[in-house]
Amino acid sequence: MIQSATASAPASIGNVSVGFDVLGQAFDAVRDTITAERVRGSGVTLGSVGGLADALPDSLESNTALAAAGAVLSAARAPFAVRISIHKGVPISAGMGGSAASAVAAAAAVNALLDTPFAVEDLLPFALRGEAVSADPPPWDNVMASLHGGLVIAARLDPALIRRLPAPQGVVAILLHPDVRIETRAARGILKPSVPLHTAVEHARRISAFTLGCATNDFDLVRAGFEDILIEPQRRYLLPELPAVKKAAMEAGALGCSFSGSGPSVFAWALVGDADAVEAAMTGAFRQARRQARAYRAPLDSAGVRIEQRAEAAA
Repeated sequence: MIQSATASAPASIGNVSVGFDVLGQAFDAVRDTITAERVRGSGVTLGSVGGLADALPDSLESNTALAAAGAVLSAARAPFAVRISIHKGVPISAGMGGSAASAVAAAAAVNALLDTPFAVEDLLPFALRGEAVSADPPPWDNVMASLHGGLVIAARLDPALIRRLPAPQGVVAILLHPDVRIETRAARGILKPSVPLHTAVEHARRISAFTLGCATNDFDLVRAGFEDILIEPQRRYLLPELPAVKKAAMEAGALGCSFSGSGPSVFAWALVGDADAVEAAMTGAFRQARRQARAYRAPLDSAGVRIEQRAEAAA
């Protein structure tokens, strides 16, 4: 019998510029790590909290990891309770999929305790239950990317059809996290319920070009499709530095640049040979605006959730 299990899940880039709620990208520069331990009783309780957070909510209604863990326990009808310990490696309210990483890692850790565990792909609805704590209805992009790894598309929601897209070769993702916080729920609340027809058509053109460019390693198509004309313009005011950072990234050779998820983090794709220059340009633009920002970098084919450790009960 497995007494405890530890799982980790990566940060993620939601939307990947043009793919609002459709595309997600795992970003394995930082991870959340969750340890689940069998205890007597029923339900889920919060254990220790560490890393970038020293305290987190202790109820299923307000903690993404606890909610995801509870969903797995309930679905499995497990005859035990679980204590969840959380090590936050992904910044909170940063546009780096921190809530999704916690939910995915918690679902995987609890799943590893089960006598008959679910398949990894079957953990998606449980992780989404956790993500719903952060935004309801829960966006799929960060969750599916953190779970599966790589560049992922939600081709259909009901029933779920999730597929990894081929990632362009020789390209790296660069992300800068400024010292600002934006809550996902608030950032989604400002979006308009409808857009002009020409905007919808141009958006379809861009996401088509982008995904085809990724599949065929055609950088001209990737560049042509990278510009988000649907969501980013509505959120631009949340980070006044965004236009200057984007301009600096593009002038340094980036394939594209946009908000990561709902921000405030800004990410860019760049050819490996241009990555240092792009990162330096983005950092300089933030510095010019007197804004501190931390830089991260990760491959496009970043790994998804993984089990780090299992421990059996003492005989």
